[in-house]
Amino acid sequence: MYHKTLSYYSTIFHRSFAAFTGEQLQAVGLNFGLLFFVIYVGKHPGCSPAELTKALHLDWGYSQRSLNKLAEDGFLTKAKSGRSYALTLTEKGEQAFAISHQVFFTWDDARLANLTPTEKDQLLVLLQKAAEGMPDHV
Repeated sequence: MYHKTLSYYSTIFHRSFAAFTGEQLQAVGLNFGLLFFVIYVGKHPGCSPAELTKALHLDWGYSQRSLNKLAEDGFLTKAKSGRSYALTLTEKGEQAFAISHQVFFTWDDARLANLTPTEKDQLLVLLQKAAEGMPDHV
């Protein structure tokens, strides 16, 4: 029997969210690993690869491979802007962004369905308090 710890429940929730998100994103050809790239560019159109990499706390090589894949698969464009590139979502990328953004709310609604509105609010307030001081990844 596992101990009832935050890390235990976080792992269960992460696995469930990753599986659910993968199913939802499959329709547009996007995988869970690229979700936060699409969300970041969708929220920060025209950002540079360096900005995205720093904001998401990623390794430069991984970030560049992921961005190249997203460009090759038609989710974003990389337009030369001075010595860098400006990242922008394509129409396909905008569709993926809409699904990516909505998946958080849909999953939450399903997972928290057995809680009252007050309990949901309390849970989110406590989780936010526990997360204070952690790096913001998106």
